[in-house]
Amino acid sequence: MKNRYLLSGFTLTELLVVLVIIGILVLIAYPNLMPLISNAKSTEAKLQLEHVYNMEKSYFYTNSKYSTDLKVIGFEQEKLSSEEGGRANYKIEVINATNNAFKAKATAITDFNGDGKFNVWEIDQDKNLQETIKD
Repeated sequence: MKNRYLLSGFTLTELLVVLVIIGILVLIAYPNLMPLISNAKSTEAKLQLEHVYNMEKSYFYTNSKYSTDLKVIGFEQEKLSSEEGGRANYKIEVINATNNAFKAKATAITDFNGDGKFNVWEIDQDKNLQETIKD
């Protein structure tokens, strides 16, 4: 008579072998995924700089000049991921503003691929968005 309470399952050794194989596959795939991760995170910088551009243009149409103060134009920096409860990966700042021109910069606060370089994007009054330092 067969014992109906006996359950079949995996042994601890079998589970450990599967986990080791998964770990090896992840280590092989990880370097190939880093450029995709960097590109995805740089989307944040592009969107935030385009937002700053729109706010600077609105400020310019009202005041006939650009501003270096993000608060004056109405831009609020989201908390950085290095701060408690923060999610932003880029610090946004206006580095130059005159009556006729401005330049804003988004600097990564994290080295996404571990190469020692921090990603930097810039935008100007003509909406020229460019990556000045690649990560």
